[in-house]
This record gives sequence, structure tokens and C-alpha cells, in this order.
Amino acid sequence: MTVAGVVGVETANTMAVSTAARELHLKRGEFIIAVHLGLVRVSTQRGEGSPRVHREEIERLRARDGFPDVLRERVRAVGTAEGARLIGVSAGRFAKLARAGCFTPITFYLNRYRAVVWLYLAEELAGFAAREPLLLTGRSPAWVRDRLEGGADQRARNWRVRRVERLMALTDDPWARAAVLAGTLDPLRVAELIDEPSERAHLAGIRPEPVLAPTVPPHAQDTMARLMRAEEPEEALRRQADLIAEVDRARRIRPVPRTDADCRGHGPGHRLADADEQGPGRRTATTDQSVQAIRPALETESDTNTNTNTGAGPARAPAFPLTPAPLAASATDSLGTSKRKRKRERERRHVPERVSGTTARATSVRAVLARLRLRGLTSRRPHR
Repeated sequence: MTVAGVVGVETANTMAVSTAARELHLKRGEFIIAVHLGLVRVSTQRGEGSPRVHREEIERLRARDGFPDVLRERVRAVGTAEGARLIGVSAGRFAKLARAGCFTPITFYLNRYRAVVWLYLAEELAGFAAREPLLLTGRSPAWVRDRLEGGADQRARNWRVRRVERLMALTDDPWARAAVLAGTLDPLRVAELIDEPSERAHLAGIRPEPVLAPTVPPHAQDTMARLMRAEEPEEALRRQADLIAEVDRARRIRPVPRTDADCRGHGPGHRLADADEQGPGRRTATTDQSVQAIRPALETESDTNTNTNTGAGPARAPAFPLTPAPLAASATDSLGTSKRKRKRERERRHVPERVSGTTARATSVRAVLARLRLRGLTSRRPHR
């Protein structure tokens, strides 16, 4: 059979997402929730475009008892007003419980004022009311009051955690898992952690399809991007540590071919080439040590909300020389005077000192460690 014949057979055995939603008597938003919960399996081949659904999957769901009412009830999402009526509380108390993180939103939409409106699974709200009846009446517990008085709003973070966990569970490919994590971080931070342009381009090309994310109009893309990114320091640090671990594992399993931009004499590729010449596996071992040092501190900080100073031995020596060649006495004096002038000028203008290209990766790792106050793991604080 020819290649065209194989493609035709595969296309005939699958259908588009919109067609699958009609076959299951689901609206688009309900179908997205069904995919998010794992009730409907979709397949996405690399380079194929939008996800597709196999006909066998549709036939399996249609053959179940109670179709389509049972399926639609499992994906029914409600807002604040309907959710409050469902669990028997006022809308104000429902909103407070949601901001405190008592239950997690399943999706959201933007109203005409571009405000985020969160939706919750009716099935999960009913289960919460059955498990926690004391939270529905009387005075709220102290931990709920403390969170609300501190201005906490856990809805966006809980939604991100839920979405990332589901996307990570859909694949075992380390590059695809790294792409999910990279989507939760600022692009500048990703560029600091992953300095090879070919790897960043590869991650951008395999990011998950928006089938698991709500659709928003073009004018609201900024709001959508803000909700997708980890904003709280602890959440961002966790995502950075996970991204470093996944990329390191992906490099060992299936390295991304380098591009011309990686192999130029200047830039990130040149730095990594120098590090590779020091010996195979050096960069990988360093990354593993950094991640292993970060993870216990993250877990301790999350459980106790205290800062822990962990000793991980002396800081490693750089894989390349950082000391410049000696200069003549007159040149040294002139250079020192020039450096002092530039330093005073930066202090006067409040311009942060630039980080040299040869220490970009080390600076990014030290930045994560310094923010966790693991000063014993770094030889000095990174330049901002």
C-alpha cells in the first residue's frame, strides 16, 4: 500500500474534534472537559496538526448505558451562582471557599468585560459538600480566614496544576513533558534555563494543542497567557526544577539536532560545545545535582513555610577558564579606572550589571538556589 493509501485509511478511521463532539452530543466546552478528565481519548501525531478521535472511541462511548445523559452529567460545569445553590450556601461563601482552594475550577471563560469567570464540575461540588459539611455552615475555620485575610486566591494556581498534571499524564515523551512545563513559565526564564535555540524551537513546536484549554477571542490572548503562567514564586520554582529535570532526561534519551545558531562561535551553542569538550556527561551530572538539591528544599518549604539552609558541599569549579590573560601595568590601571567609571554610572542610573554569556546557565541555576536561600550551594549570588 502506498503512503497516500495509508494516510487515507488512517483519516477514514478518525474524525475531527468538532465531529466527535457532535457524535457524542456534547458542546465544544463539554467535549474539552471530557478530554481533560480522560473520558474521551484523542490522538495527536507529530506534524499532523489538530488532534483527532478514533471511531472506535466514539463507538465505545455510545455503547455505554445511559448515553448521552450520563456522559453529559459527568462533564457538567457550573458557575458561582449555580454552584452555590448546588451545595446549599450563599454565593459569597462559595466564592470564599473557592479562593481558599477548597475546590478546583475545571475551566473558565472571559465575559464581555474581559473578567475571568471560573466554572466548576457539578459532580465534584456534590462530593465536596458530602465530605466537608462543616465548611458549609457556621464560622469558617481559621486556616480559611487566614488565607482570605492574606489576599490569597488559589483558583488560577489550582487550575494550572490540574491542567499540567493532566497533560503530563498523556505522554511519556520527555520532550513533550518539558514542553508542557515550558508553557507555564515566562519565555525569558525558559531561555535562561534552556540556552540552545534548537531545543527551545523544538519545545515550541510540540506544545500541546489547545484542545485542553478554553478558547478565547484574539483580544483576550494576554489574559489567557497570564493565566497559563506560574506567577507565585514557589510555583515558578517548582516548574523550573521540573523543567530542568525533564530536559536533562530528554537530552540523554533523544538529543535534538543542533542548528547553525547553536554552532556559531558566539552564543549559547559555543558555551555548550566548550562544556562538552570537558568530558561526556559533565553537564548532565551538574544538572542532576542541581535538581536533586532543589527538590528537598521545595518540599520542605511547601510543608513548613520555613527557609532551610542545606549544605551540599563546595561549589563546583567552572568547566572553562574565567581568568583573563594578564595585562601590562598601564593597561591594567586604565582598565580598572574604566570599570570603576562604568560601575558608578550603573549605580547612578540603577542599571543592573549584565551577566556574561559564559555564565548564563550557571547564573540561572544559582538564581533558583539563591531564591531558596541555599547559599551553601552557590559560590556567590547571581547578578540581576
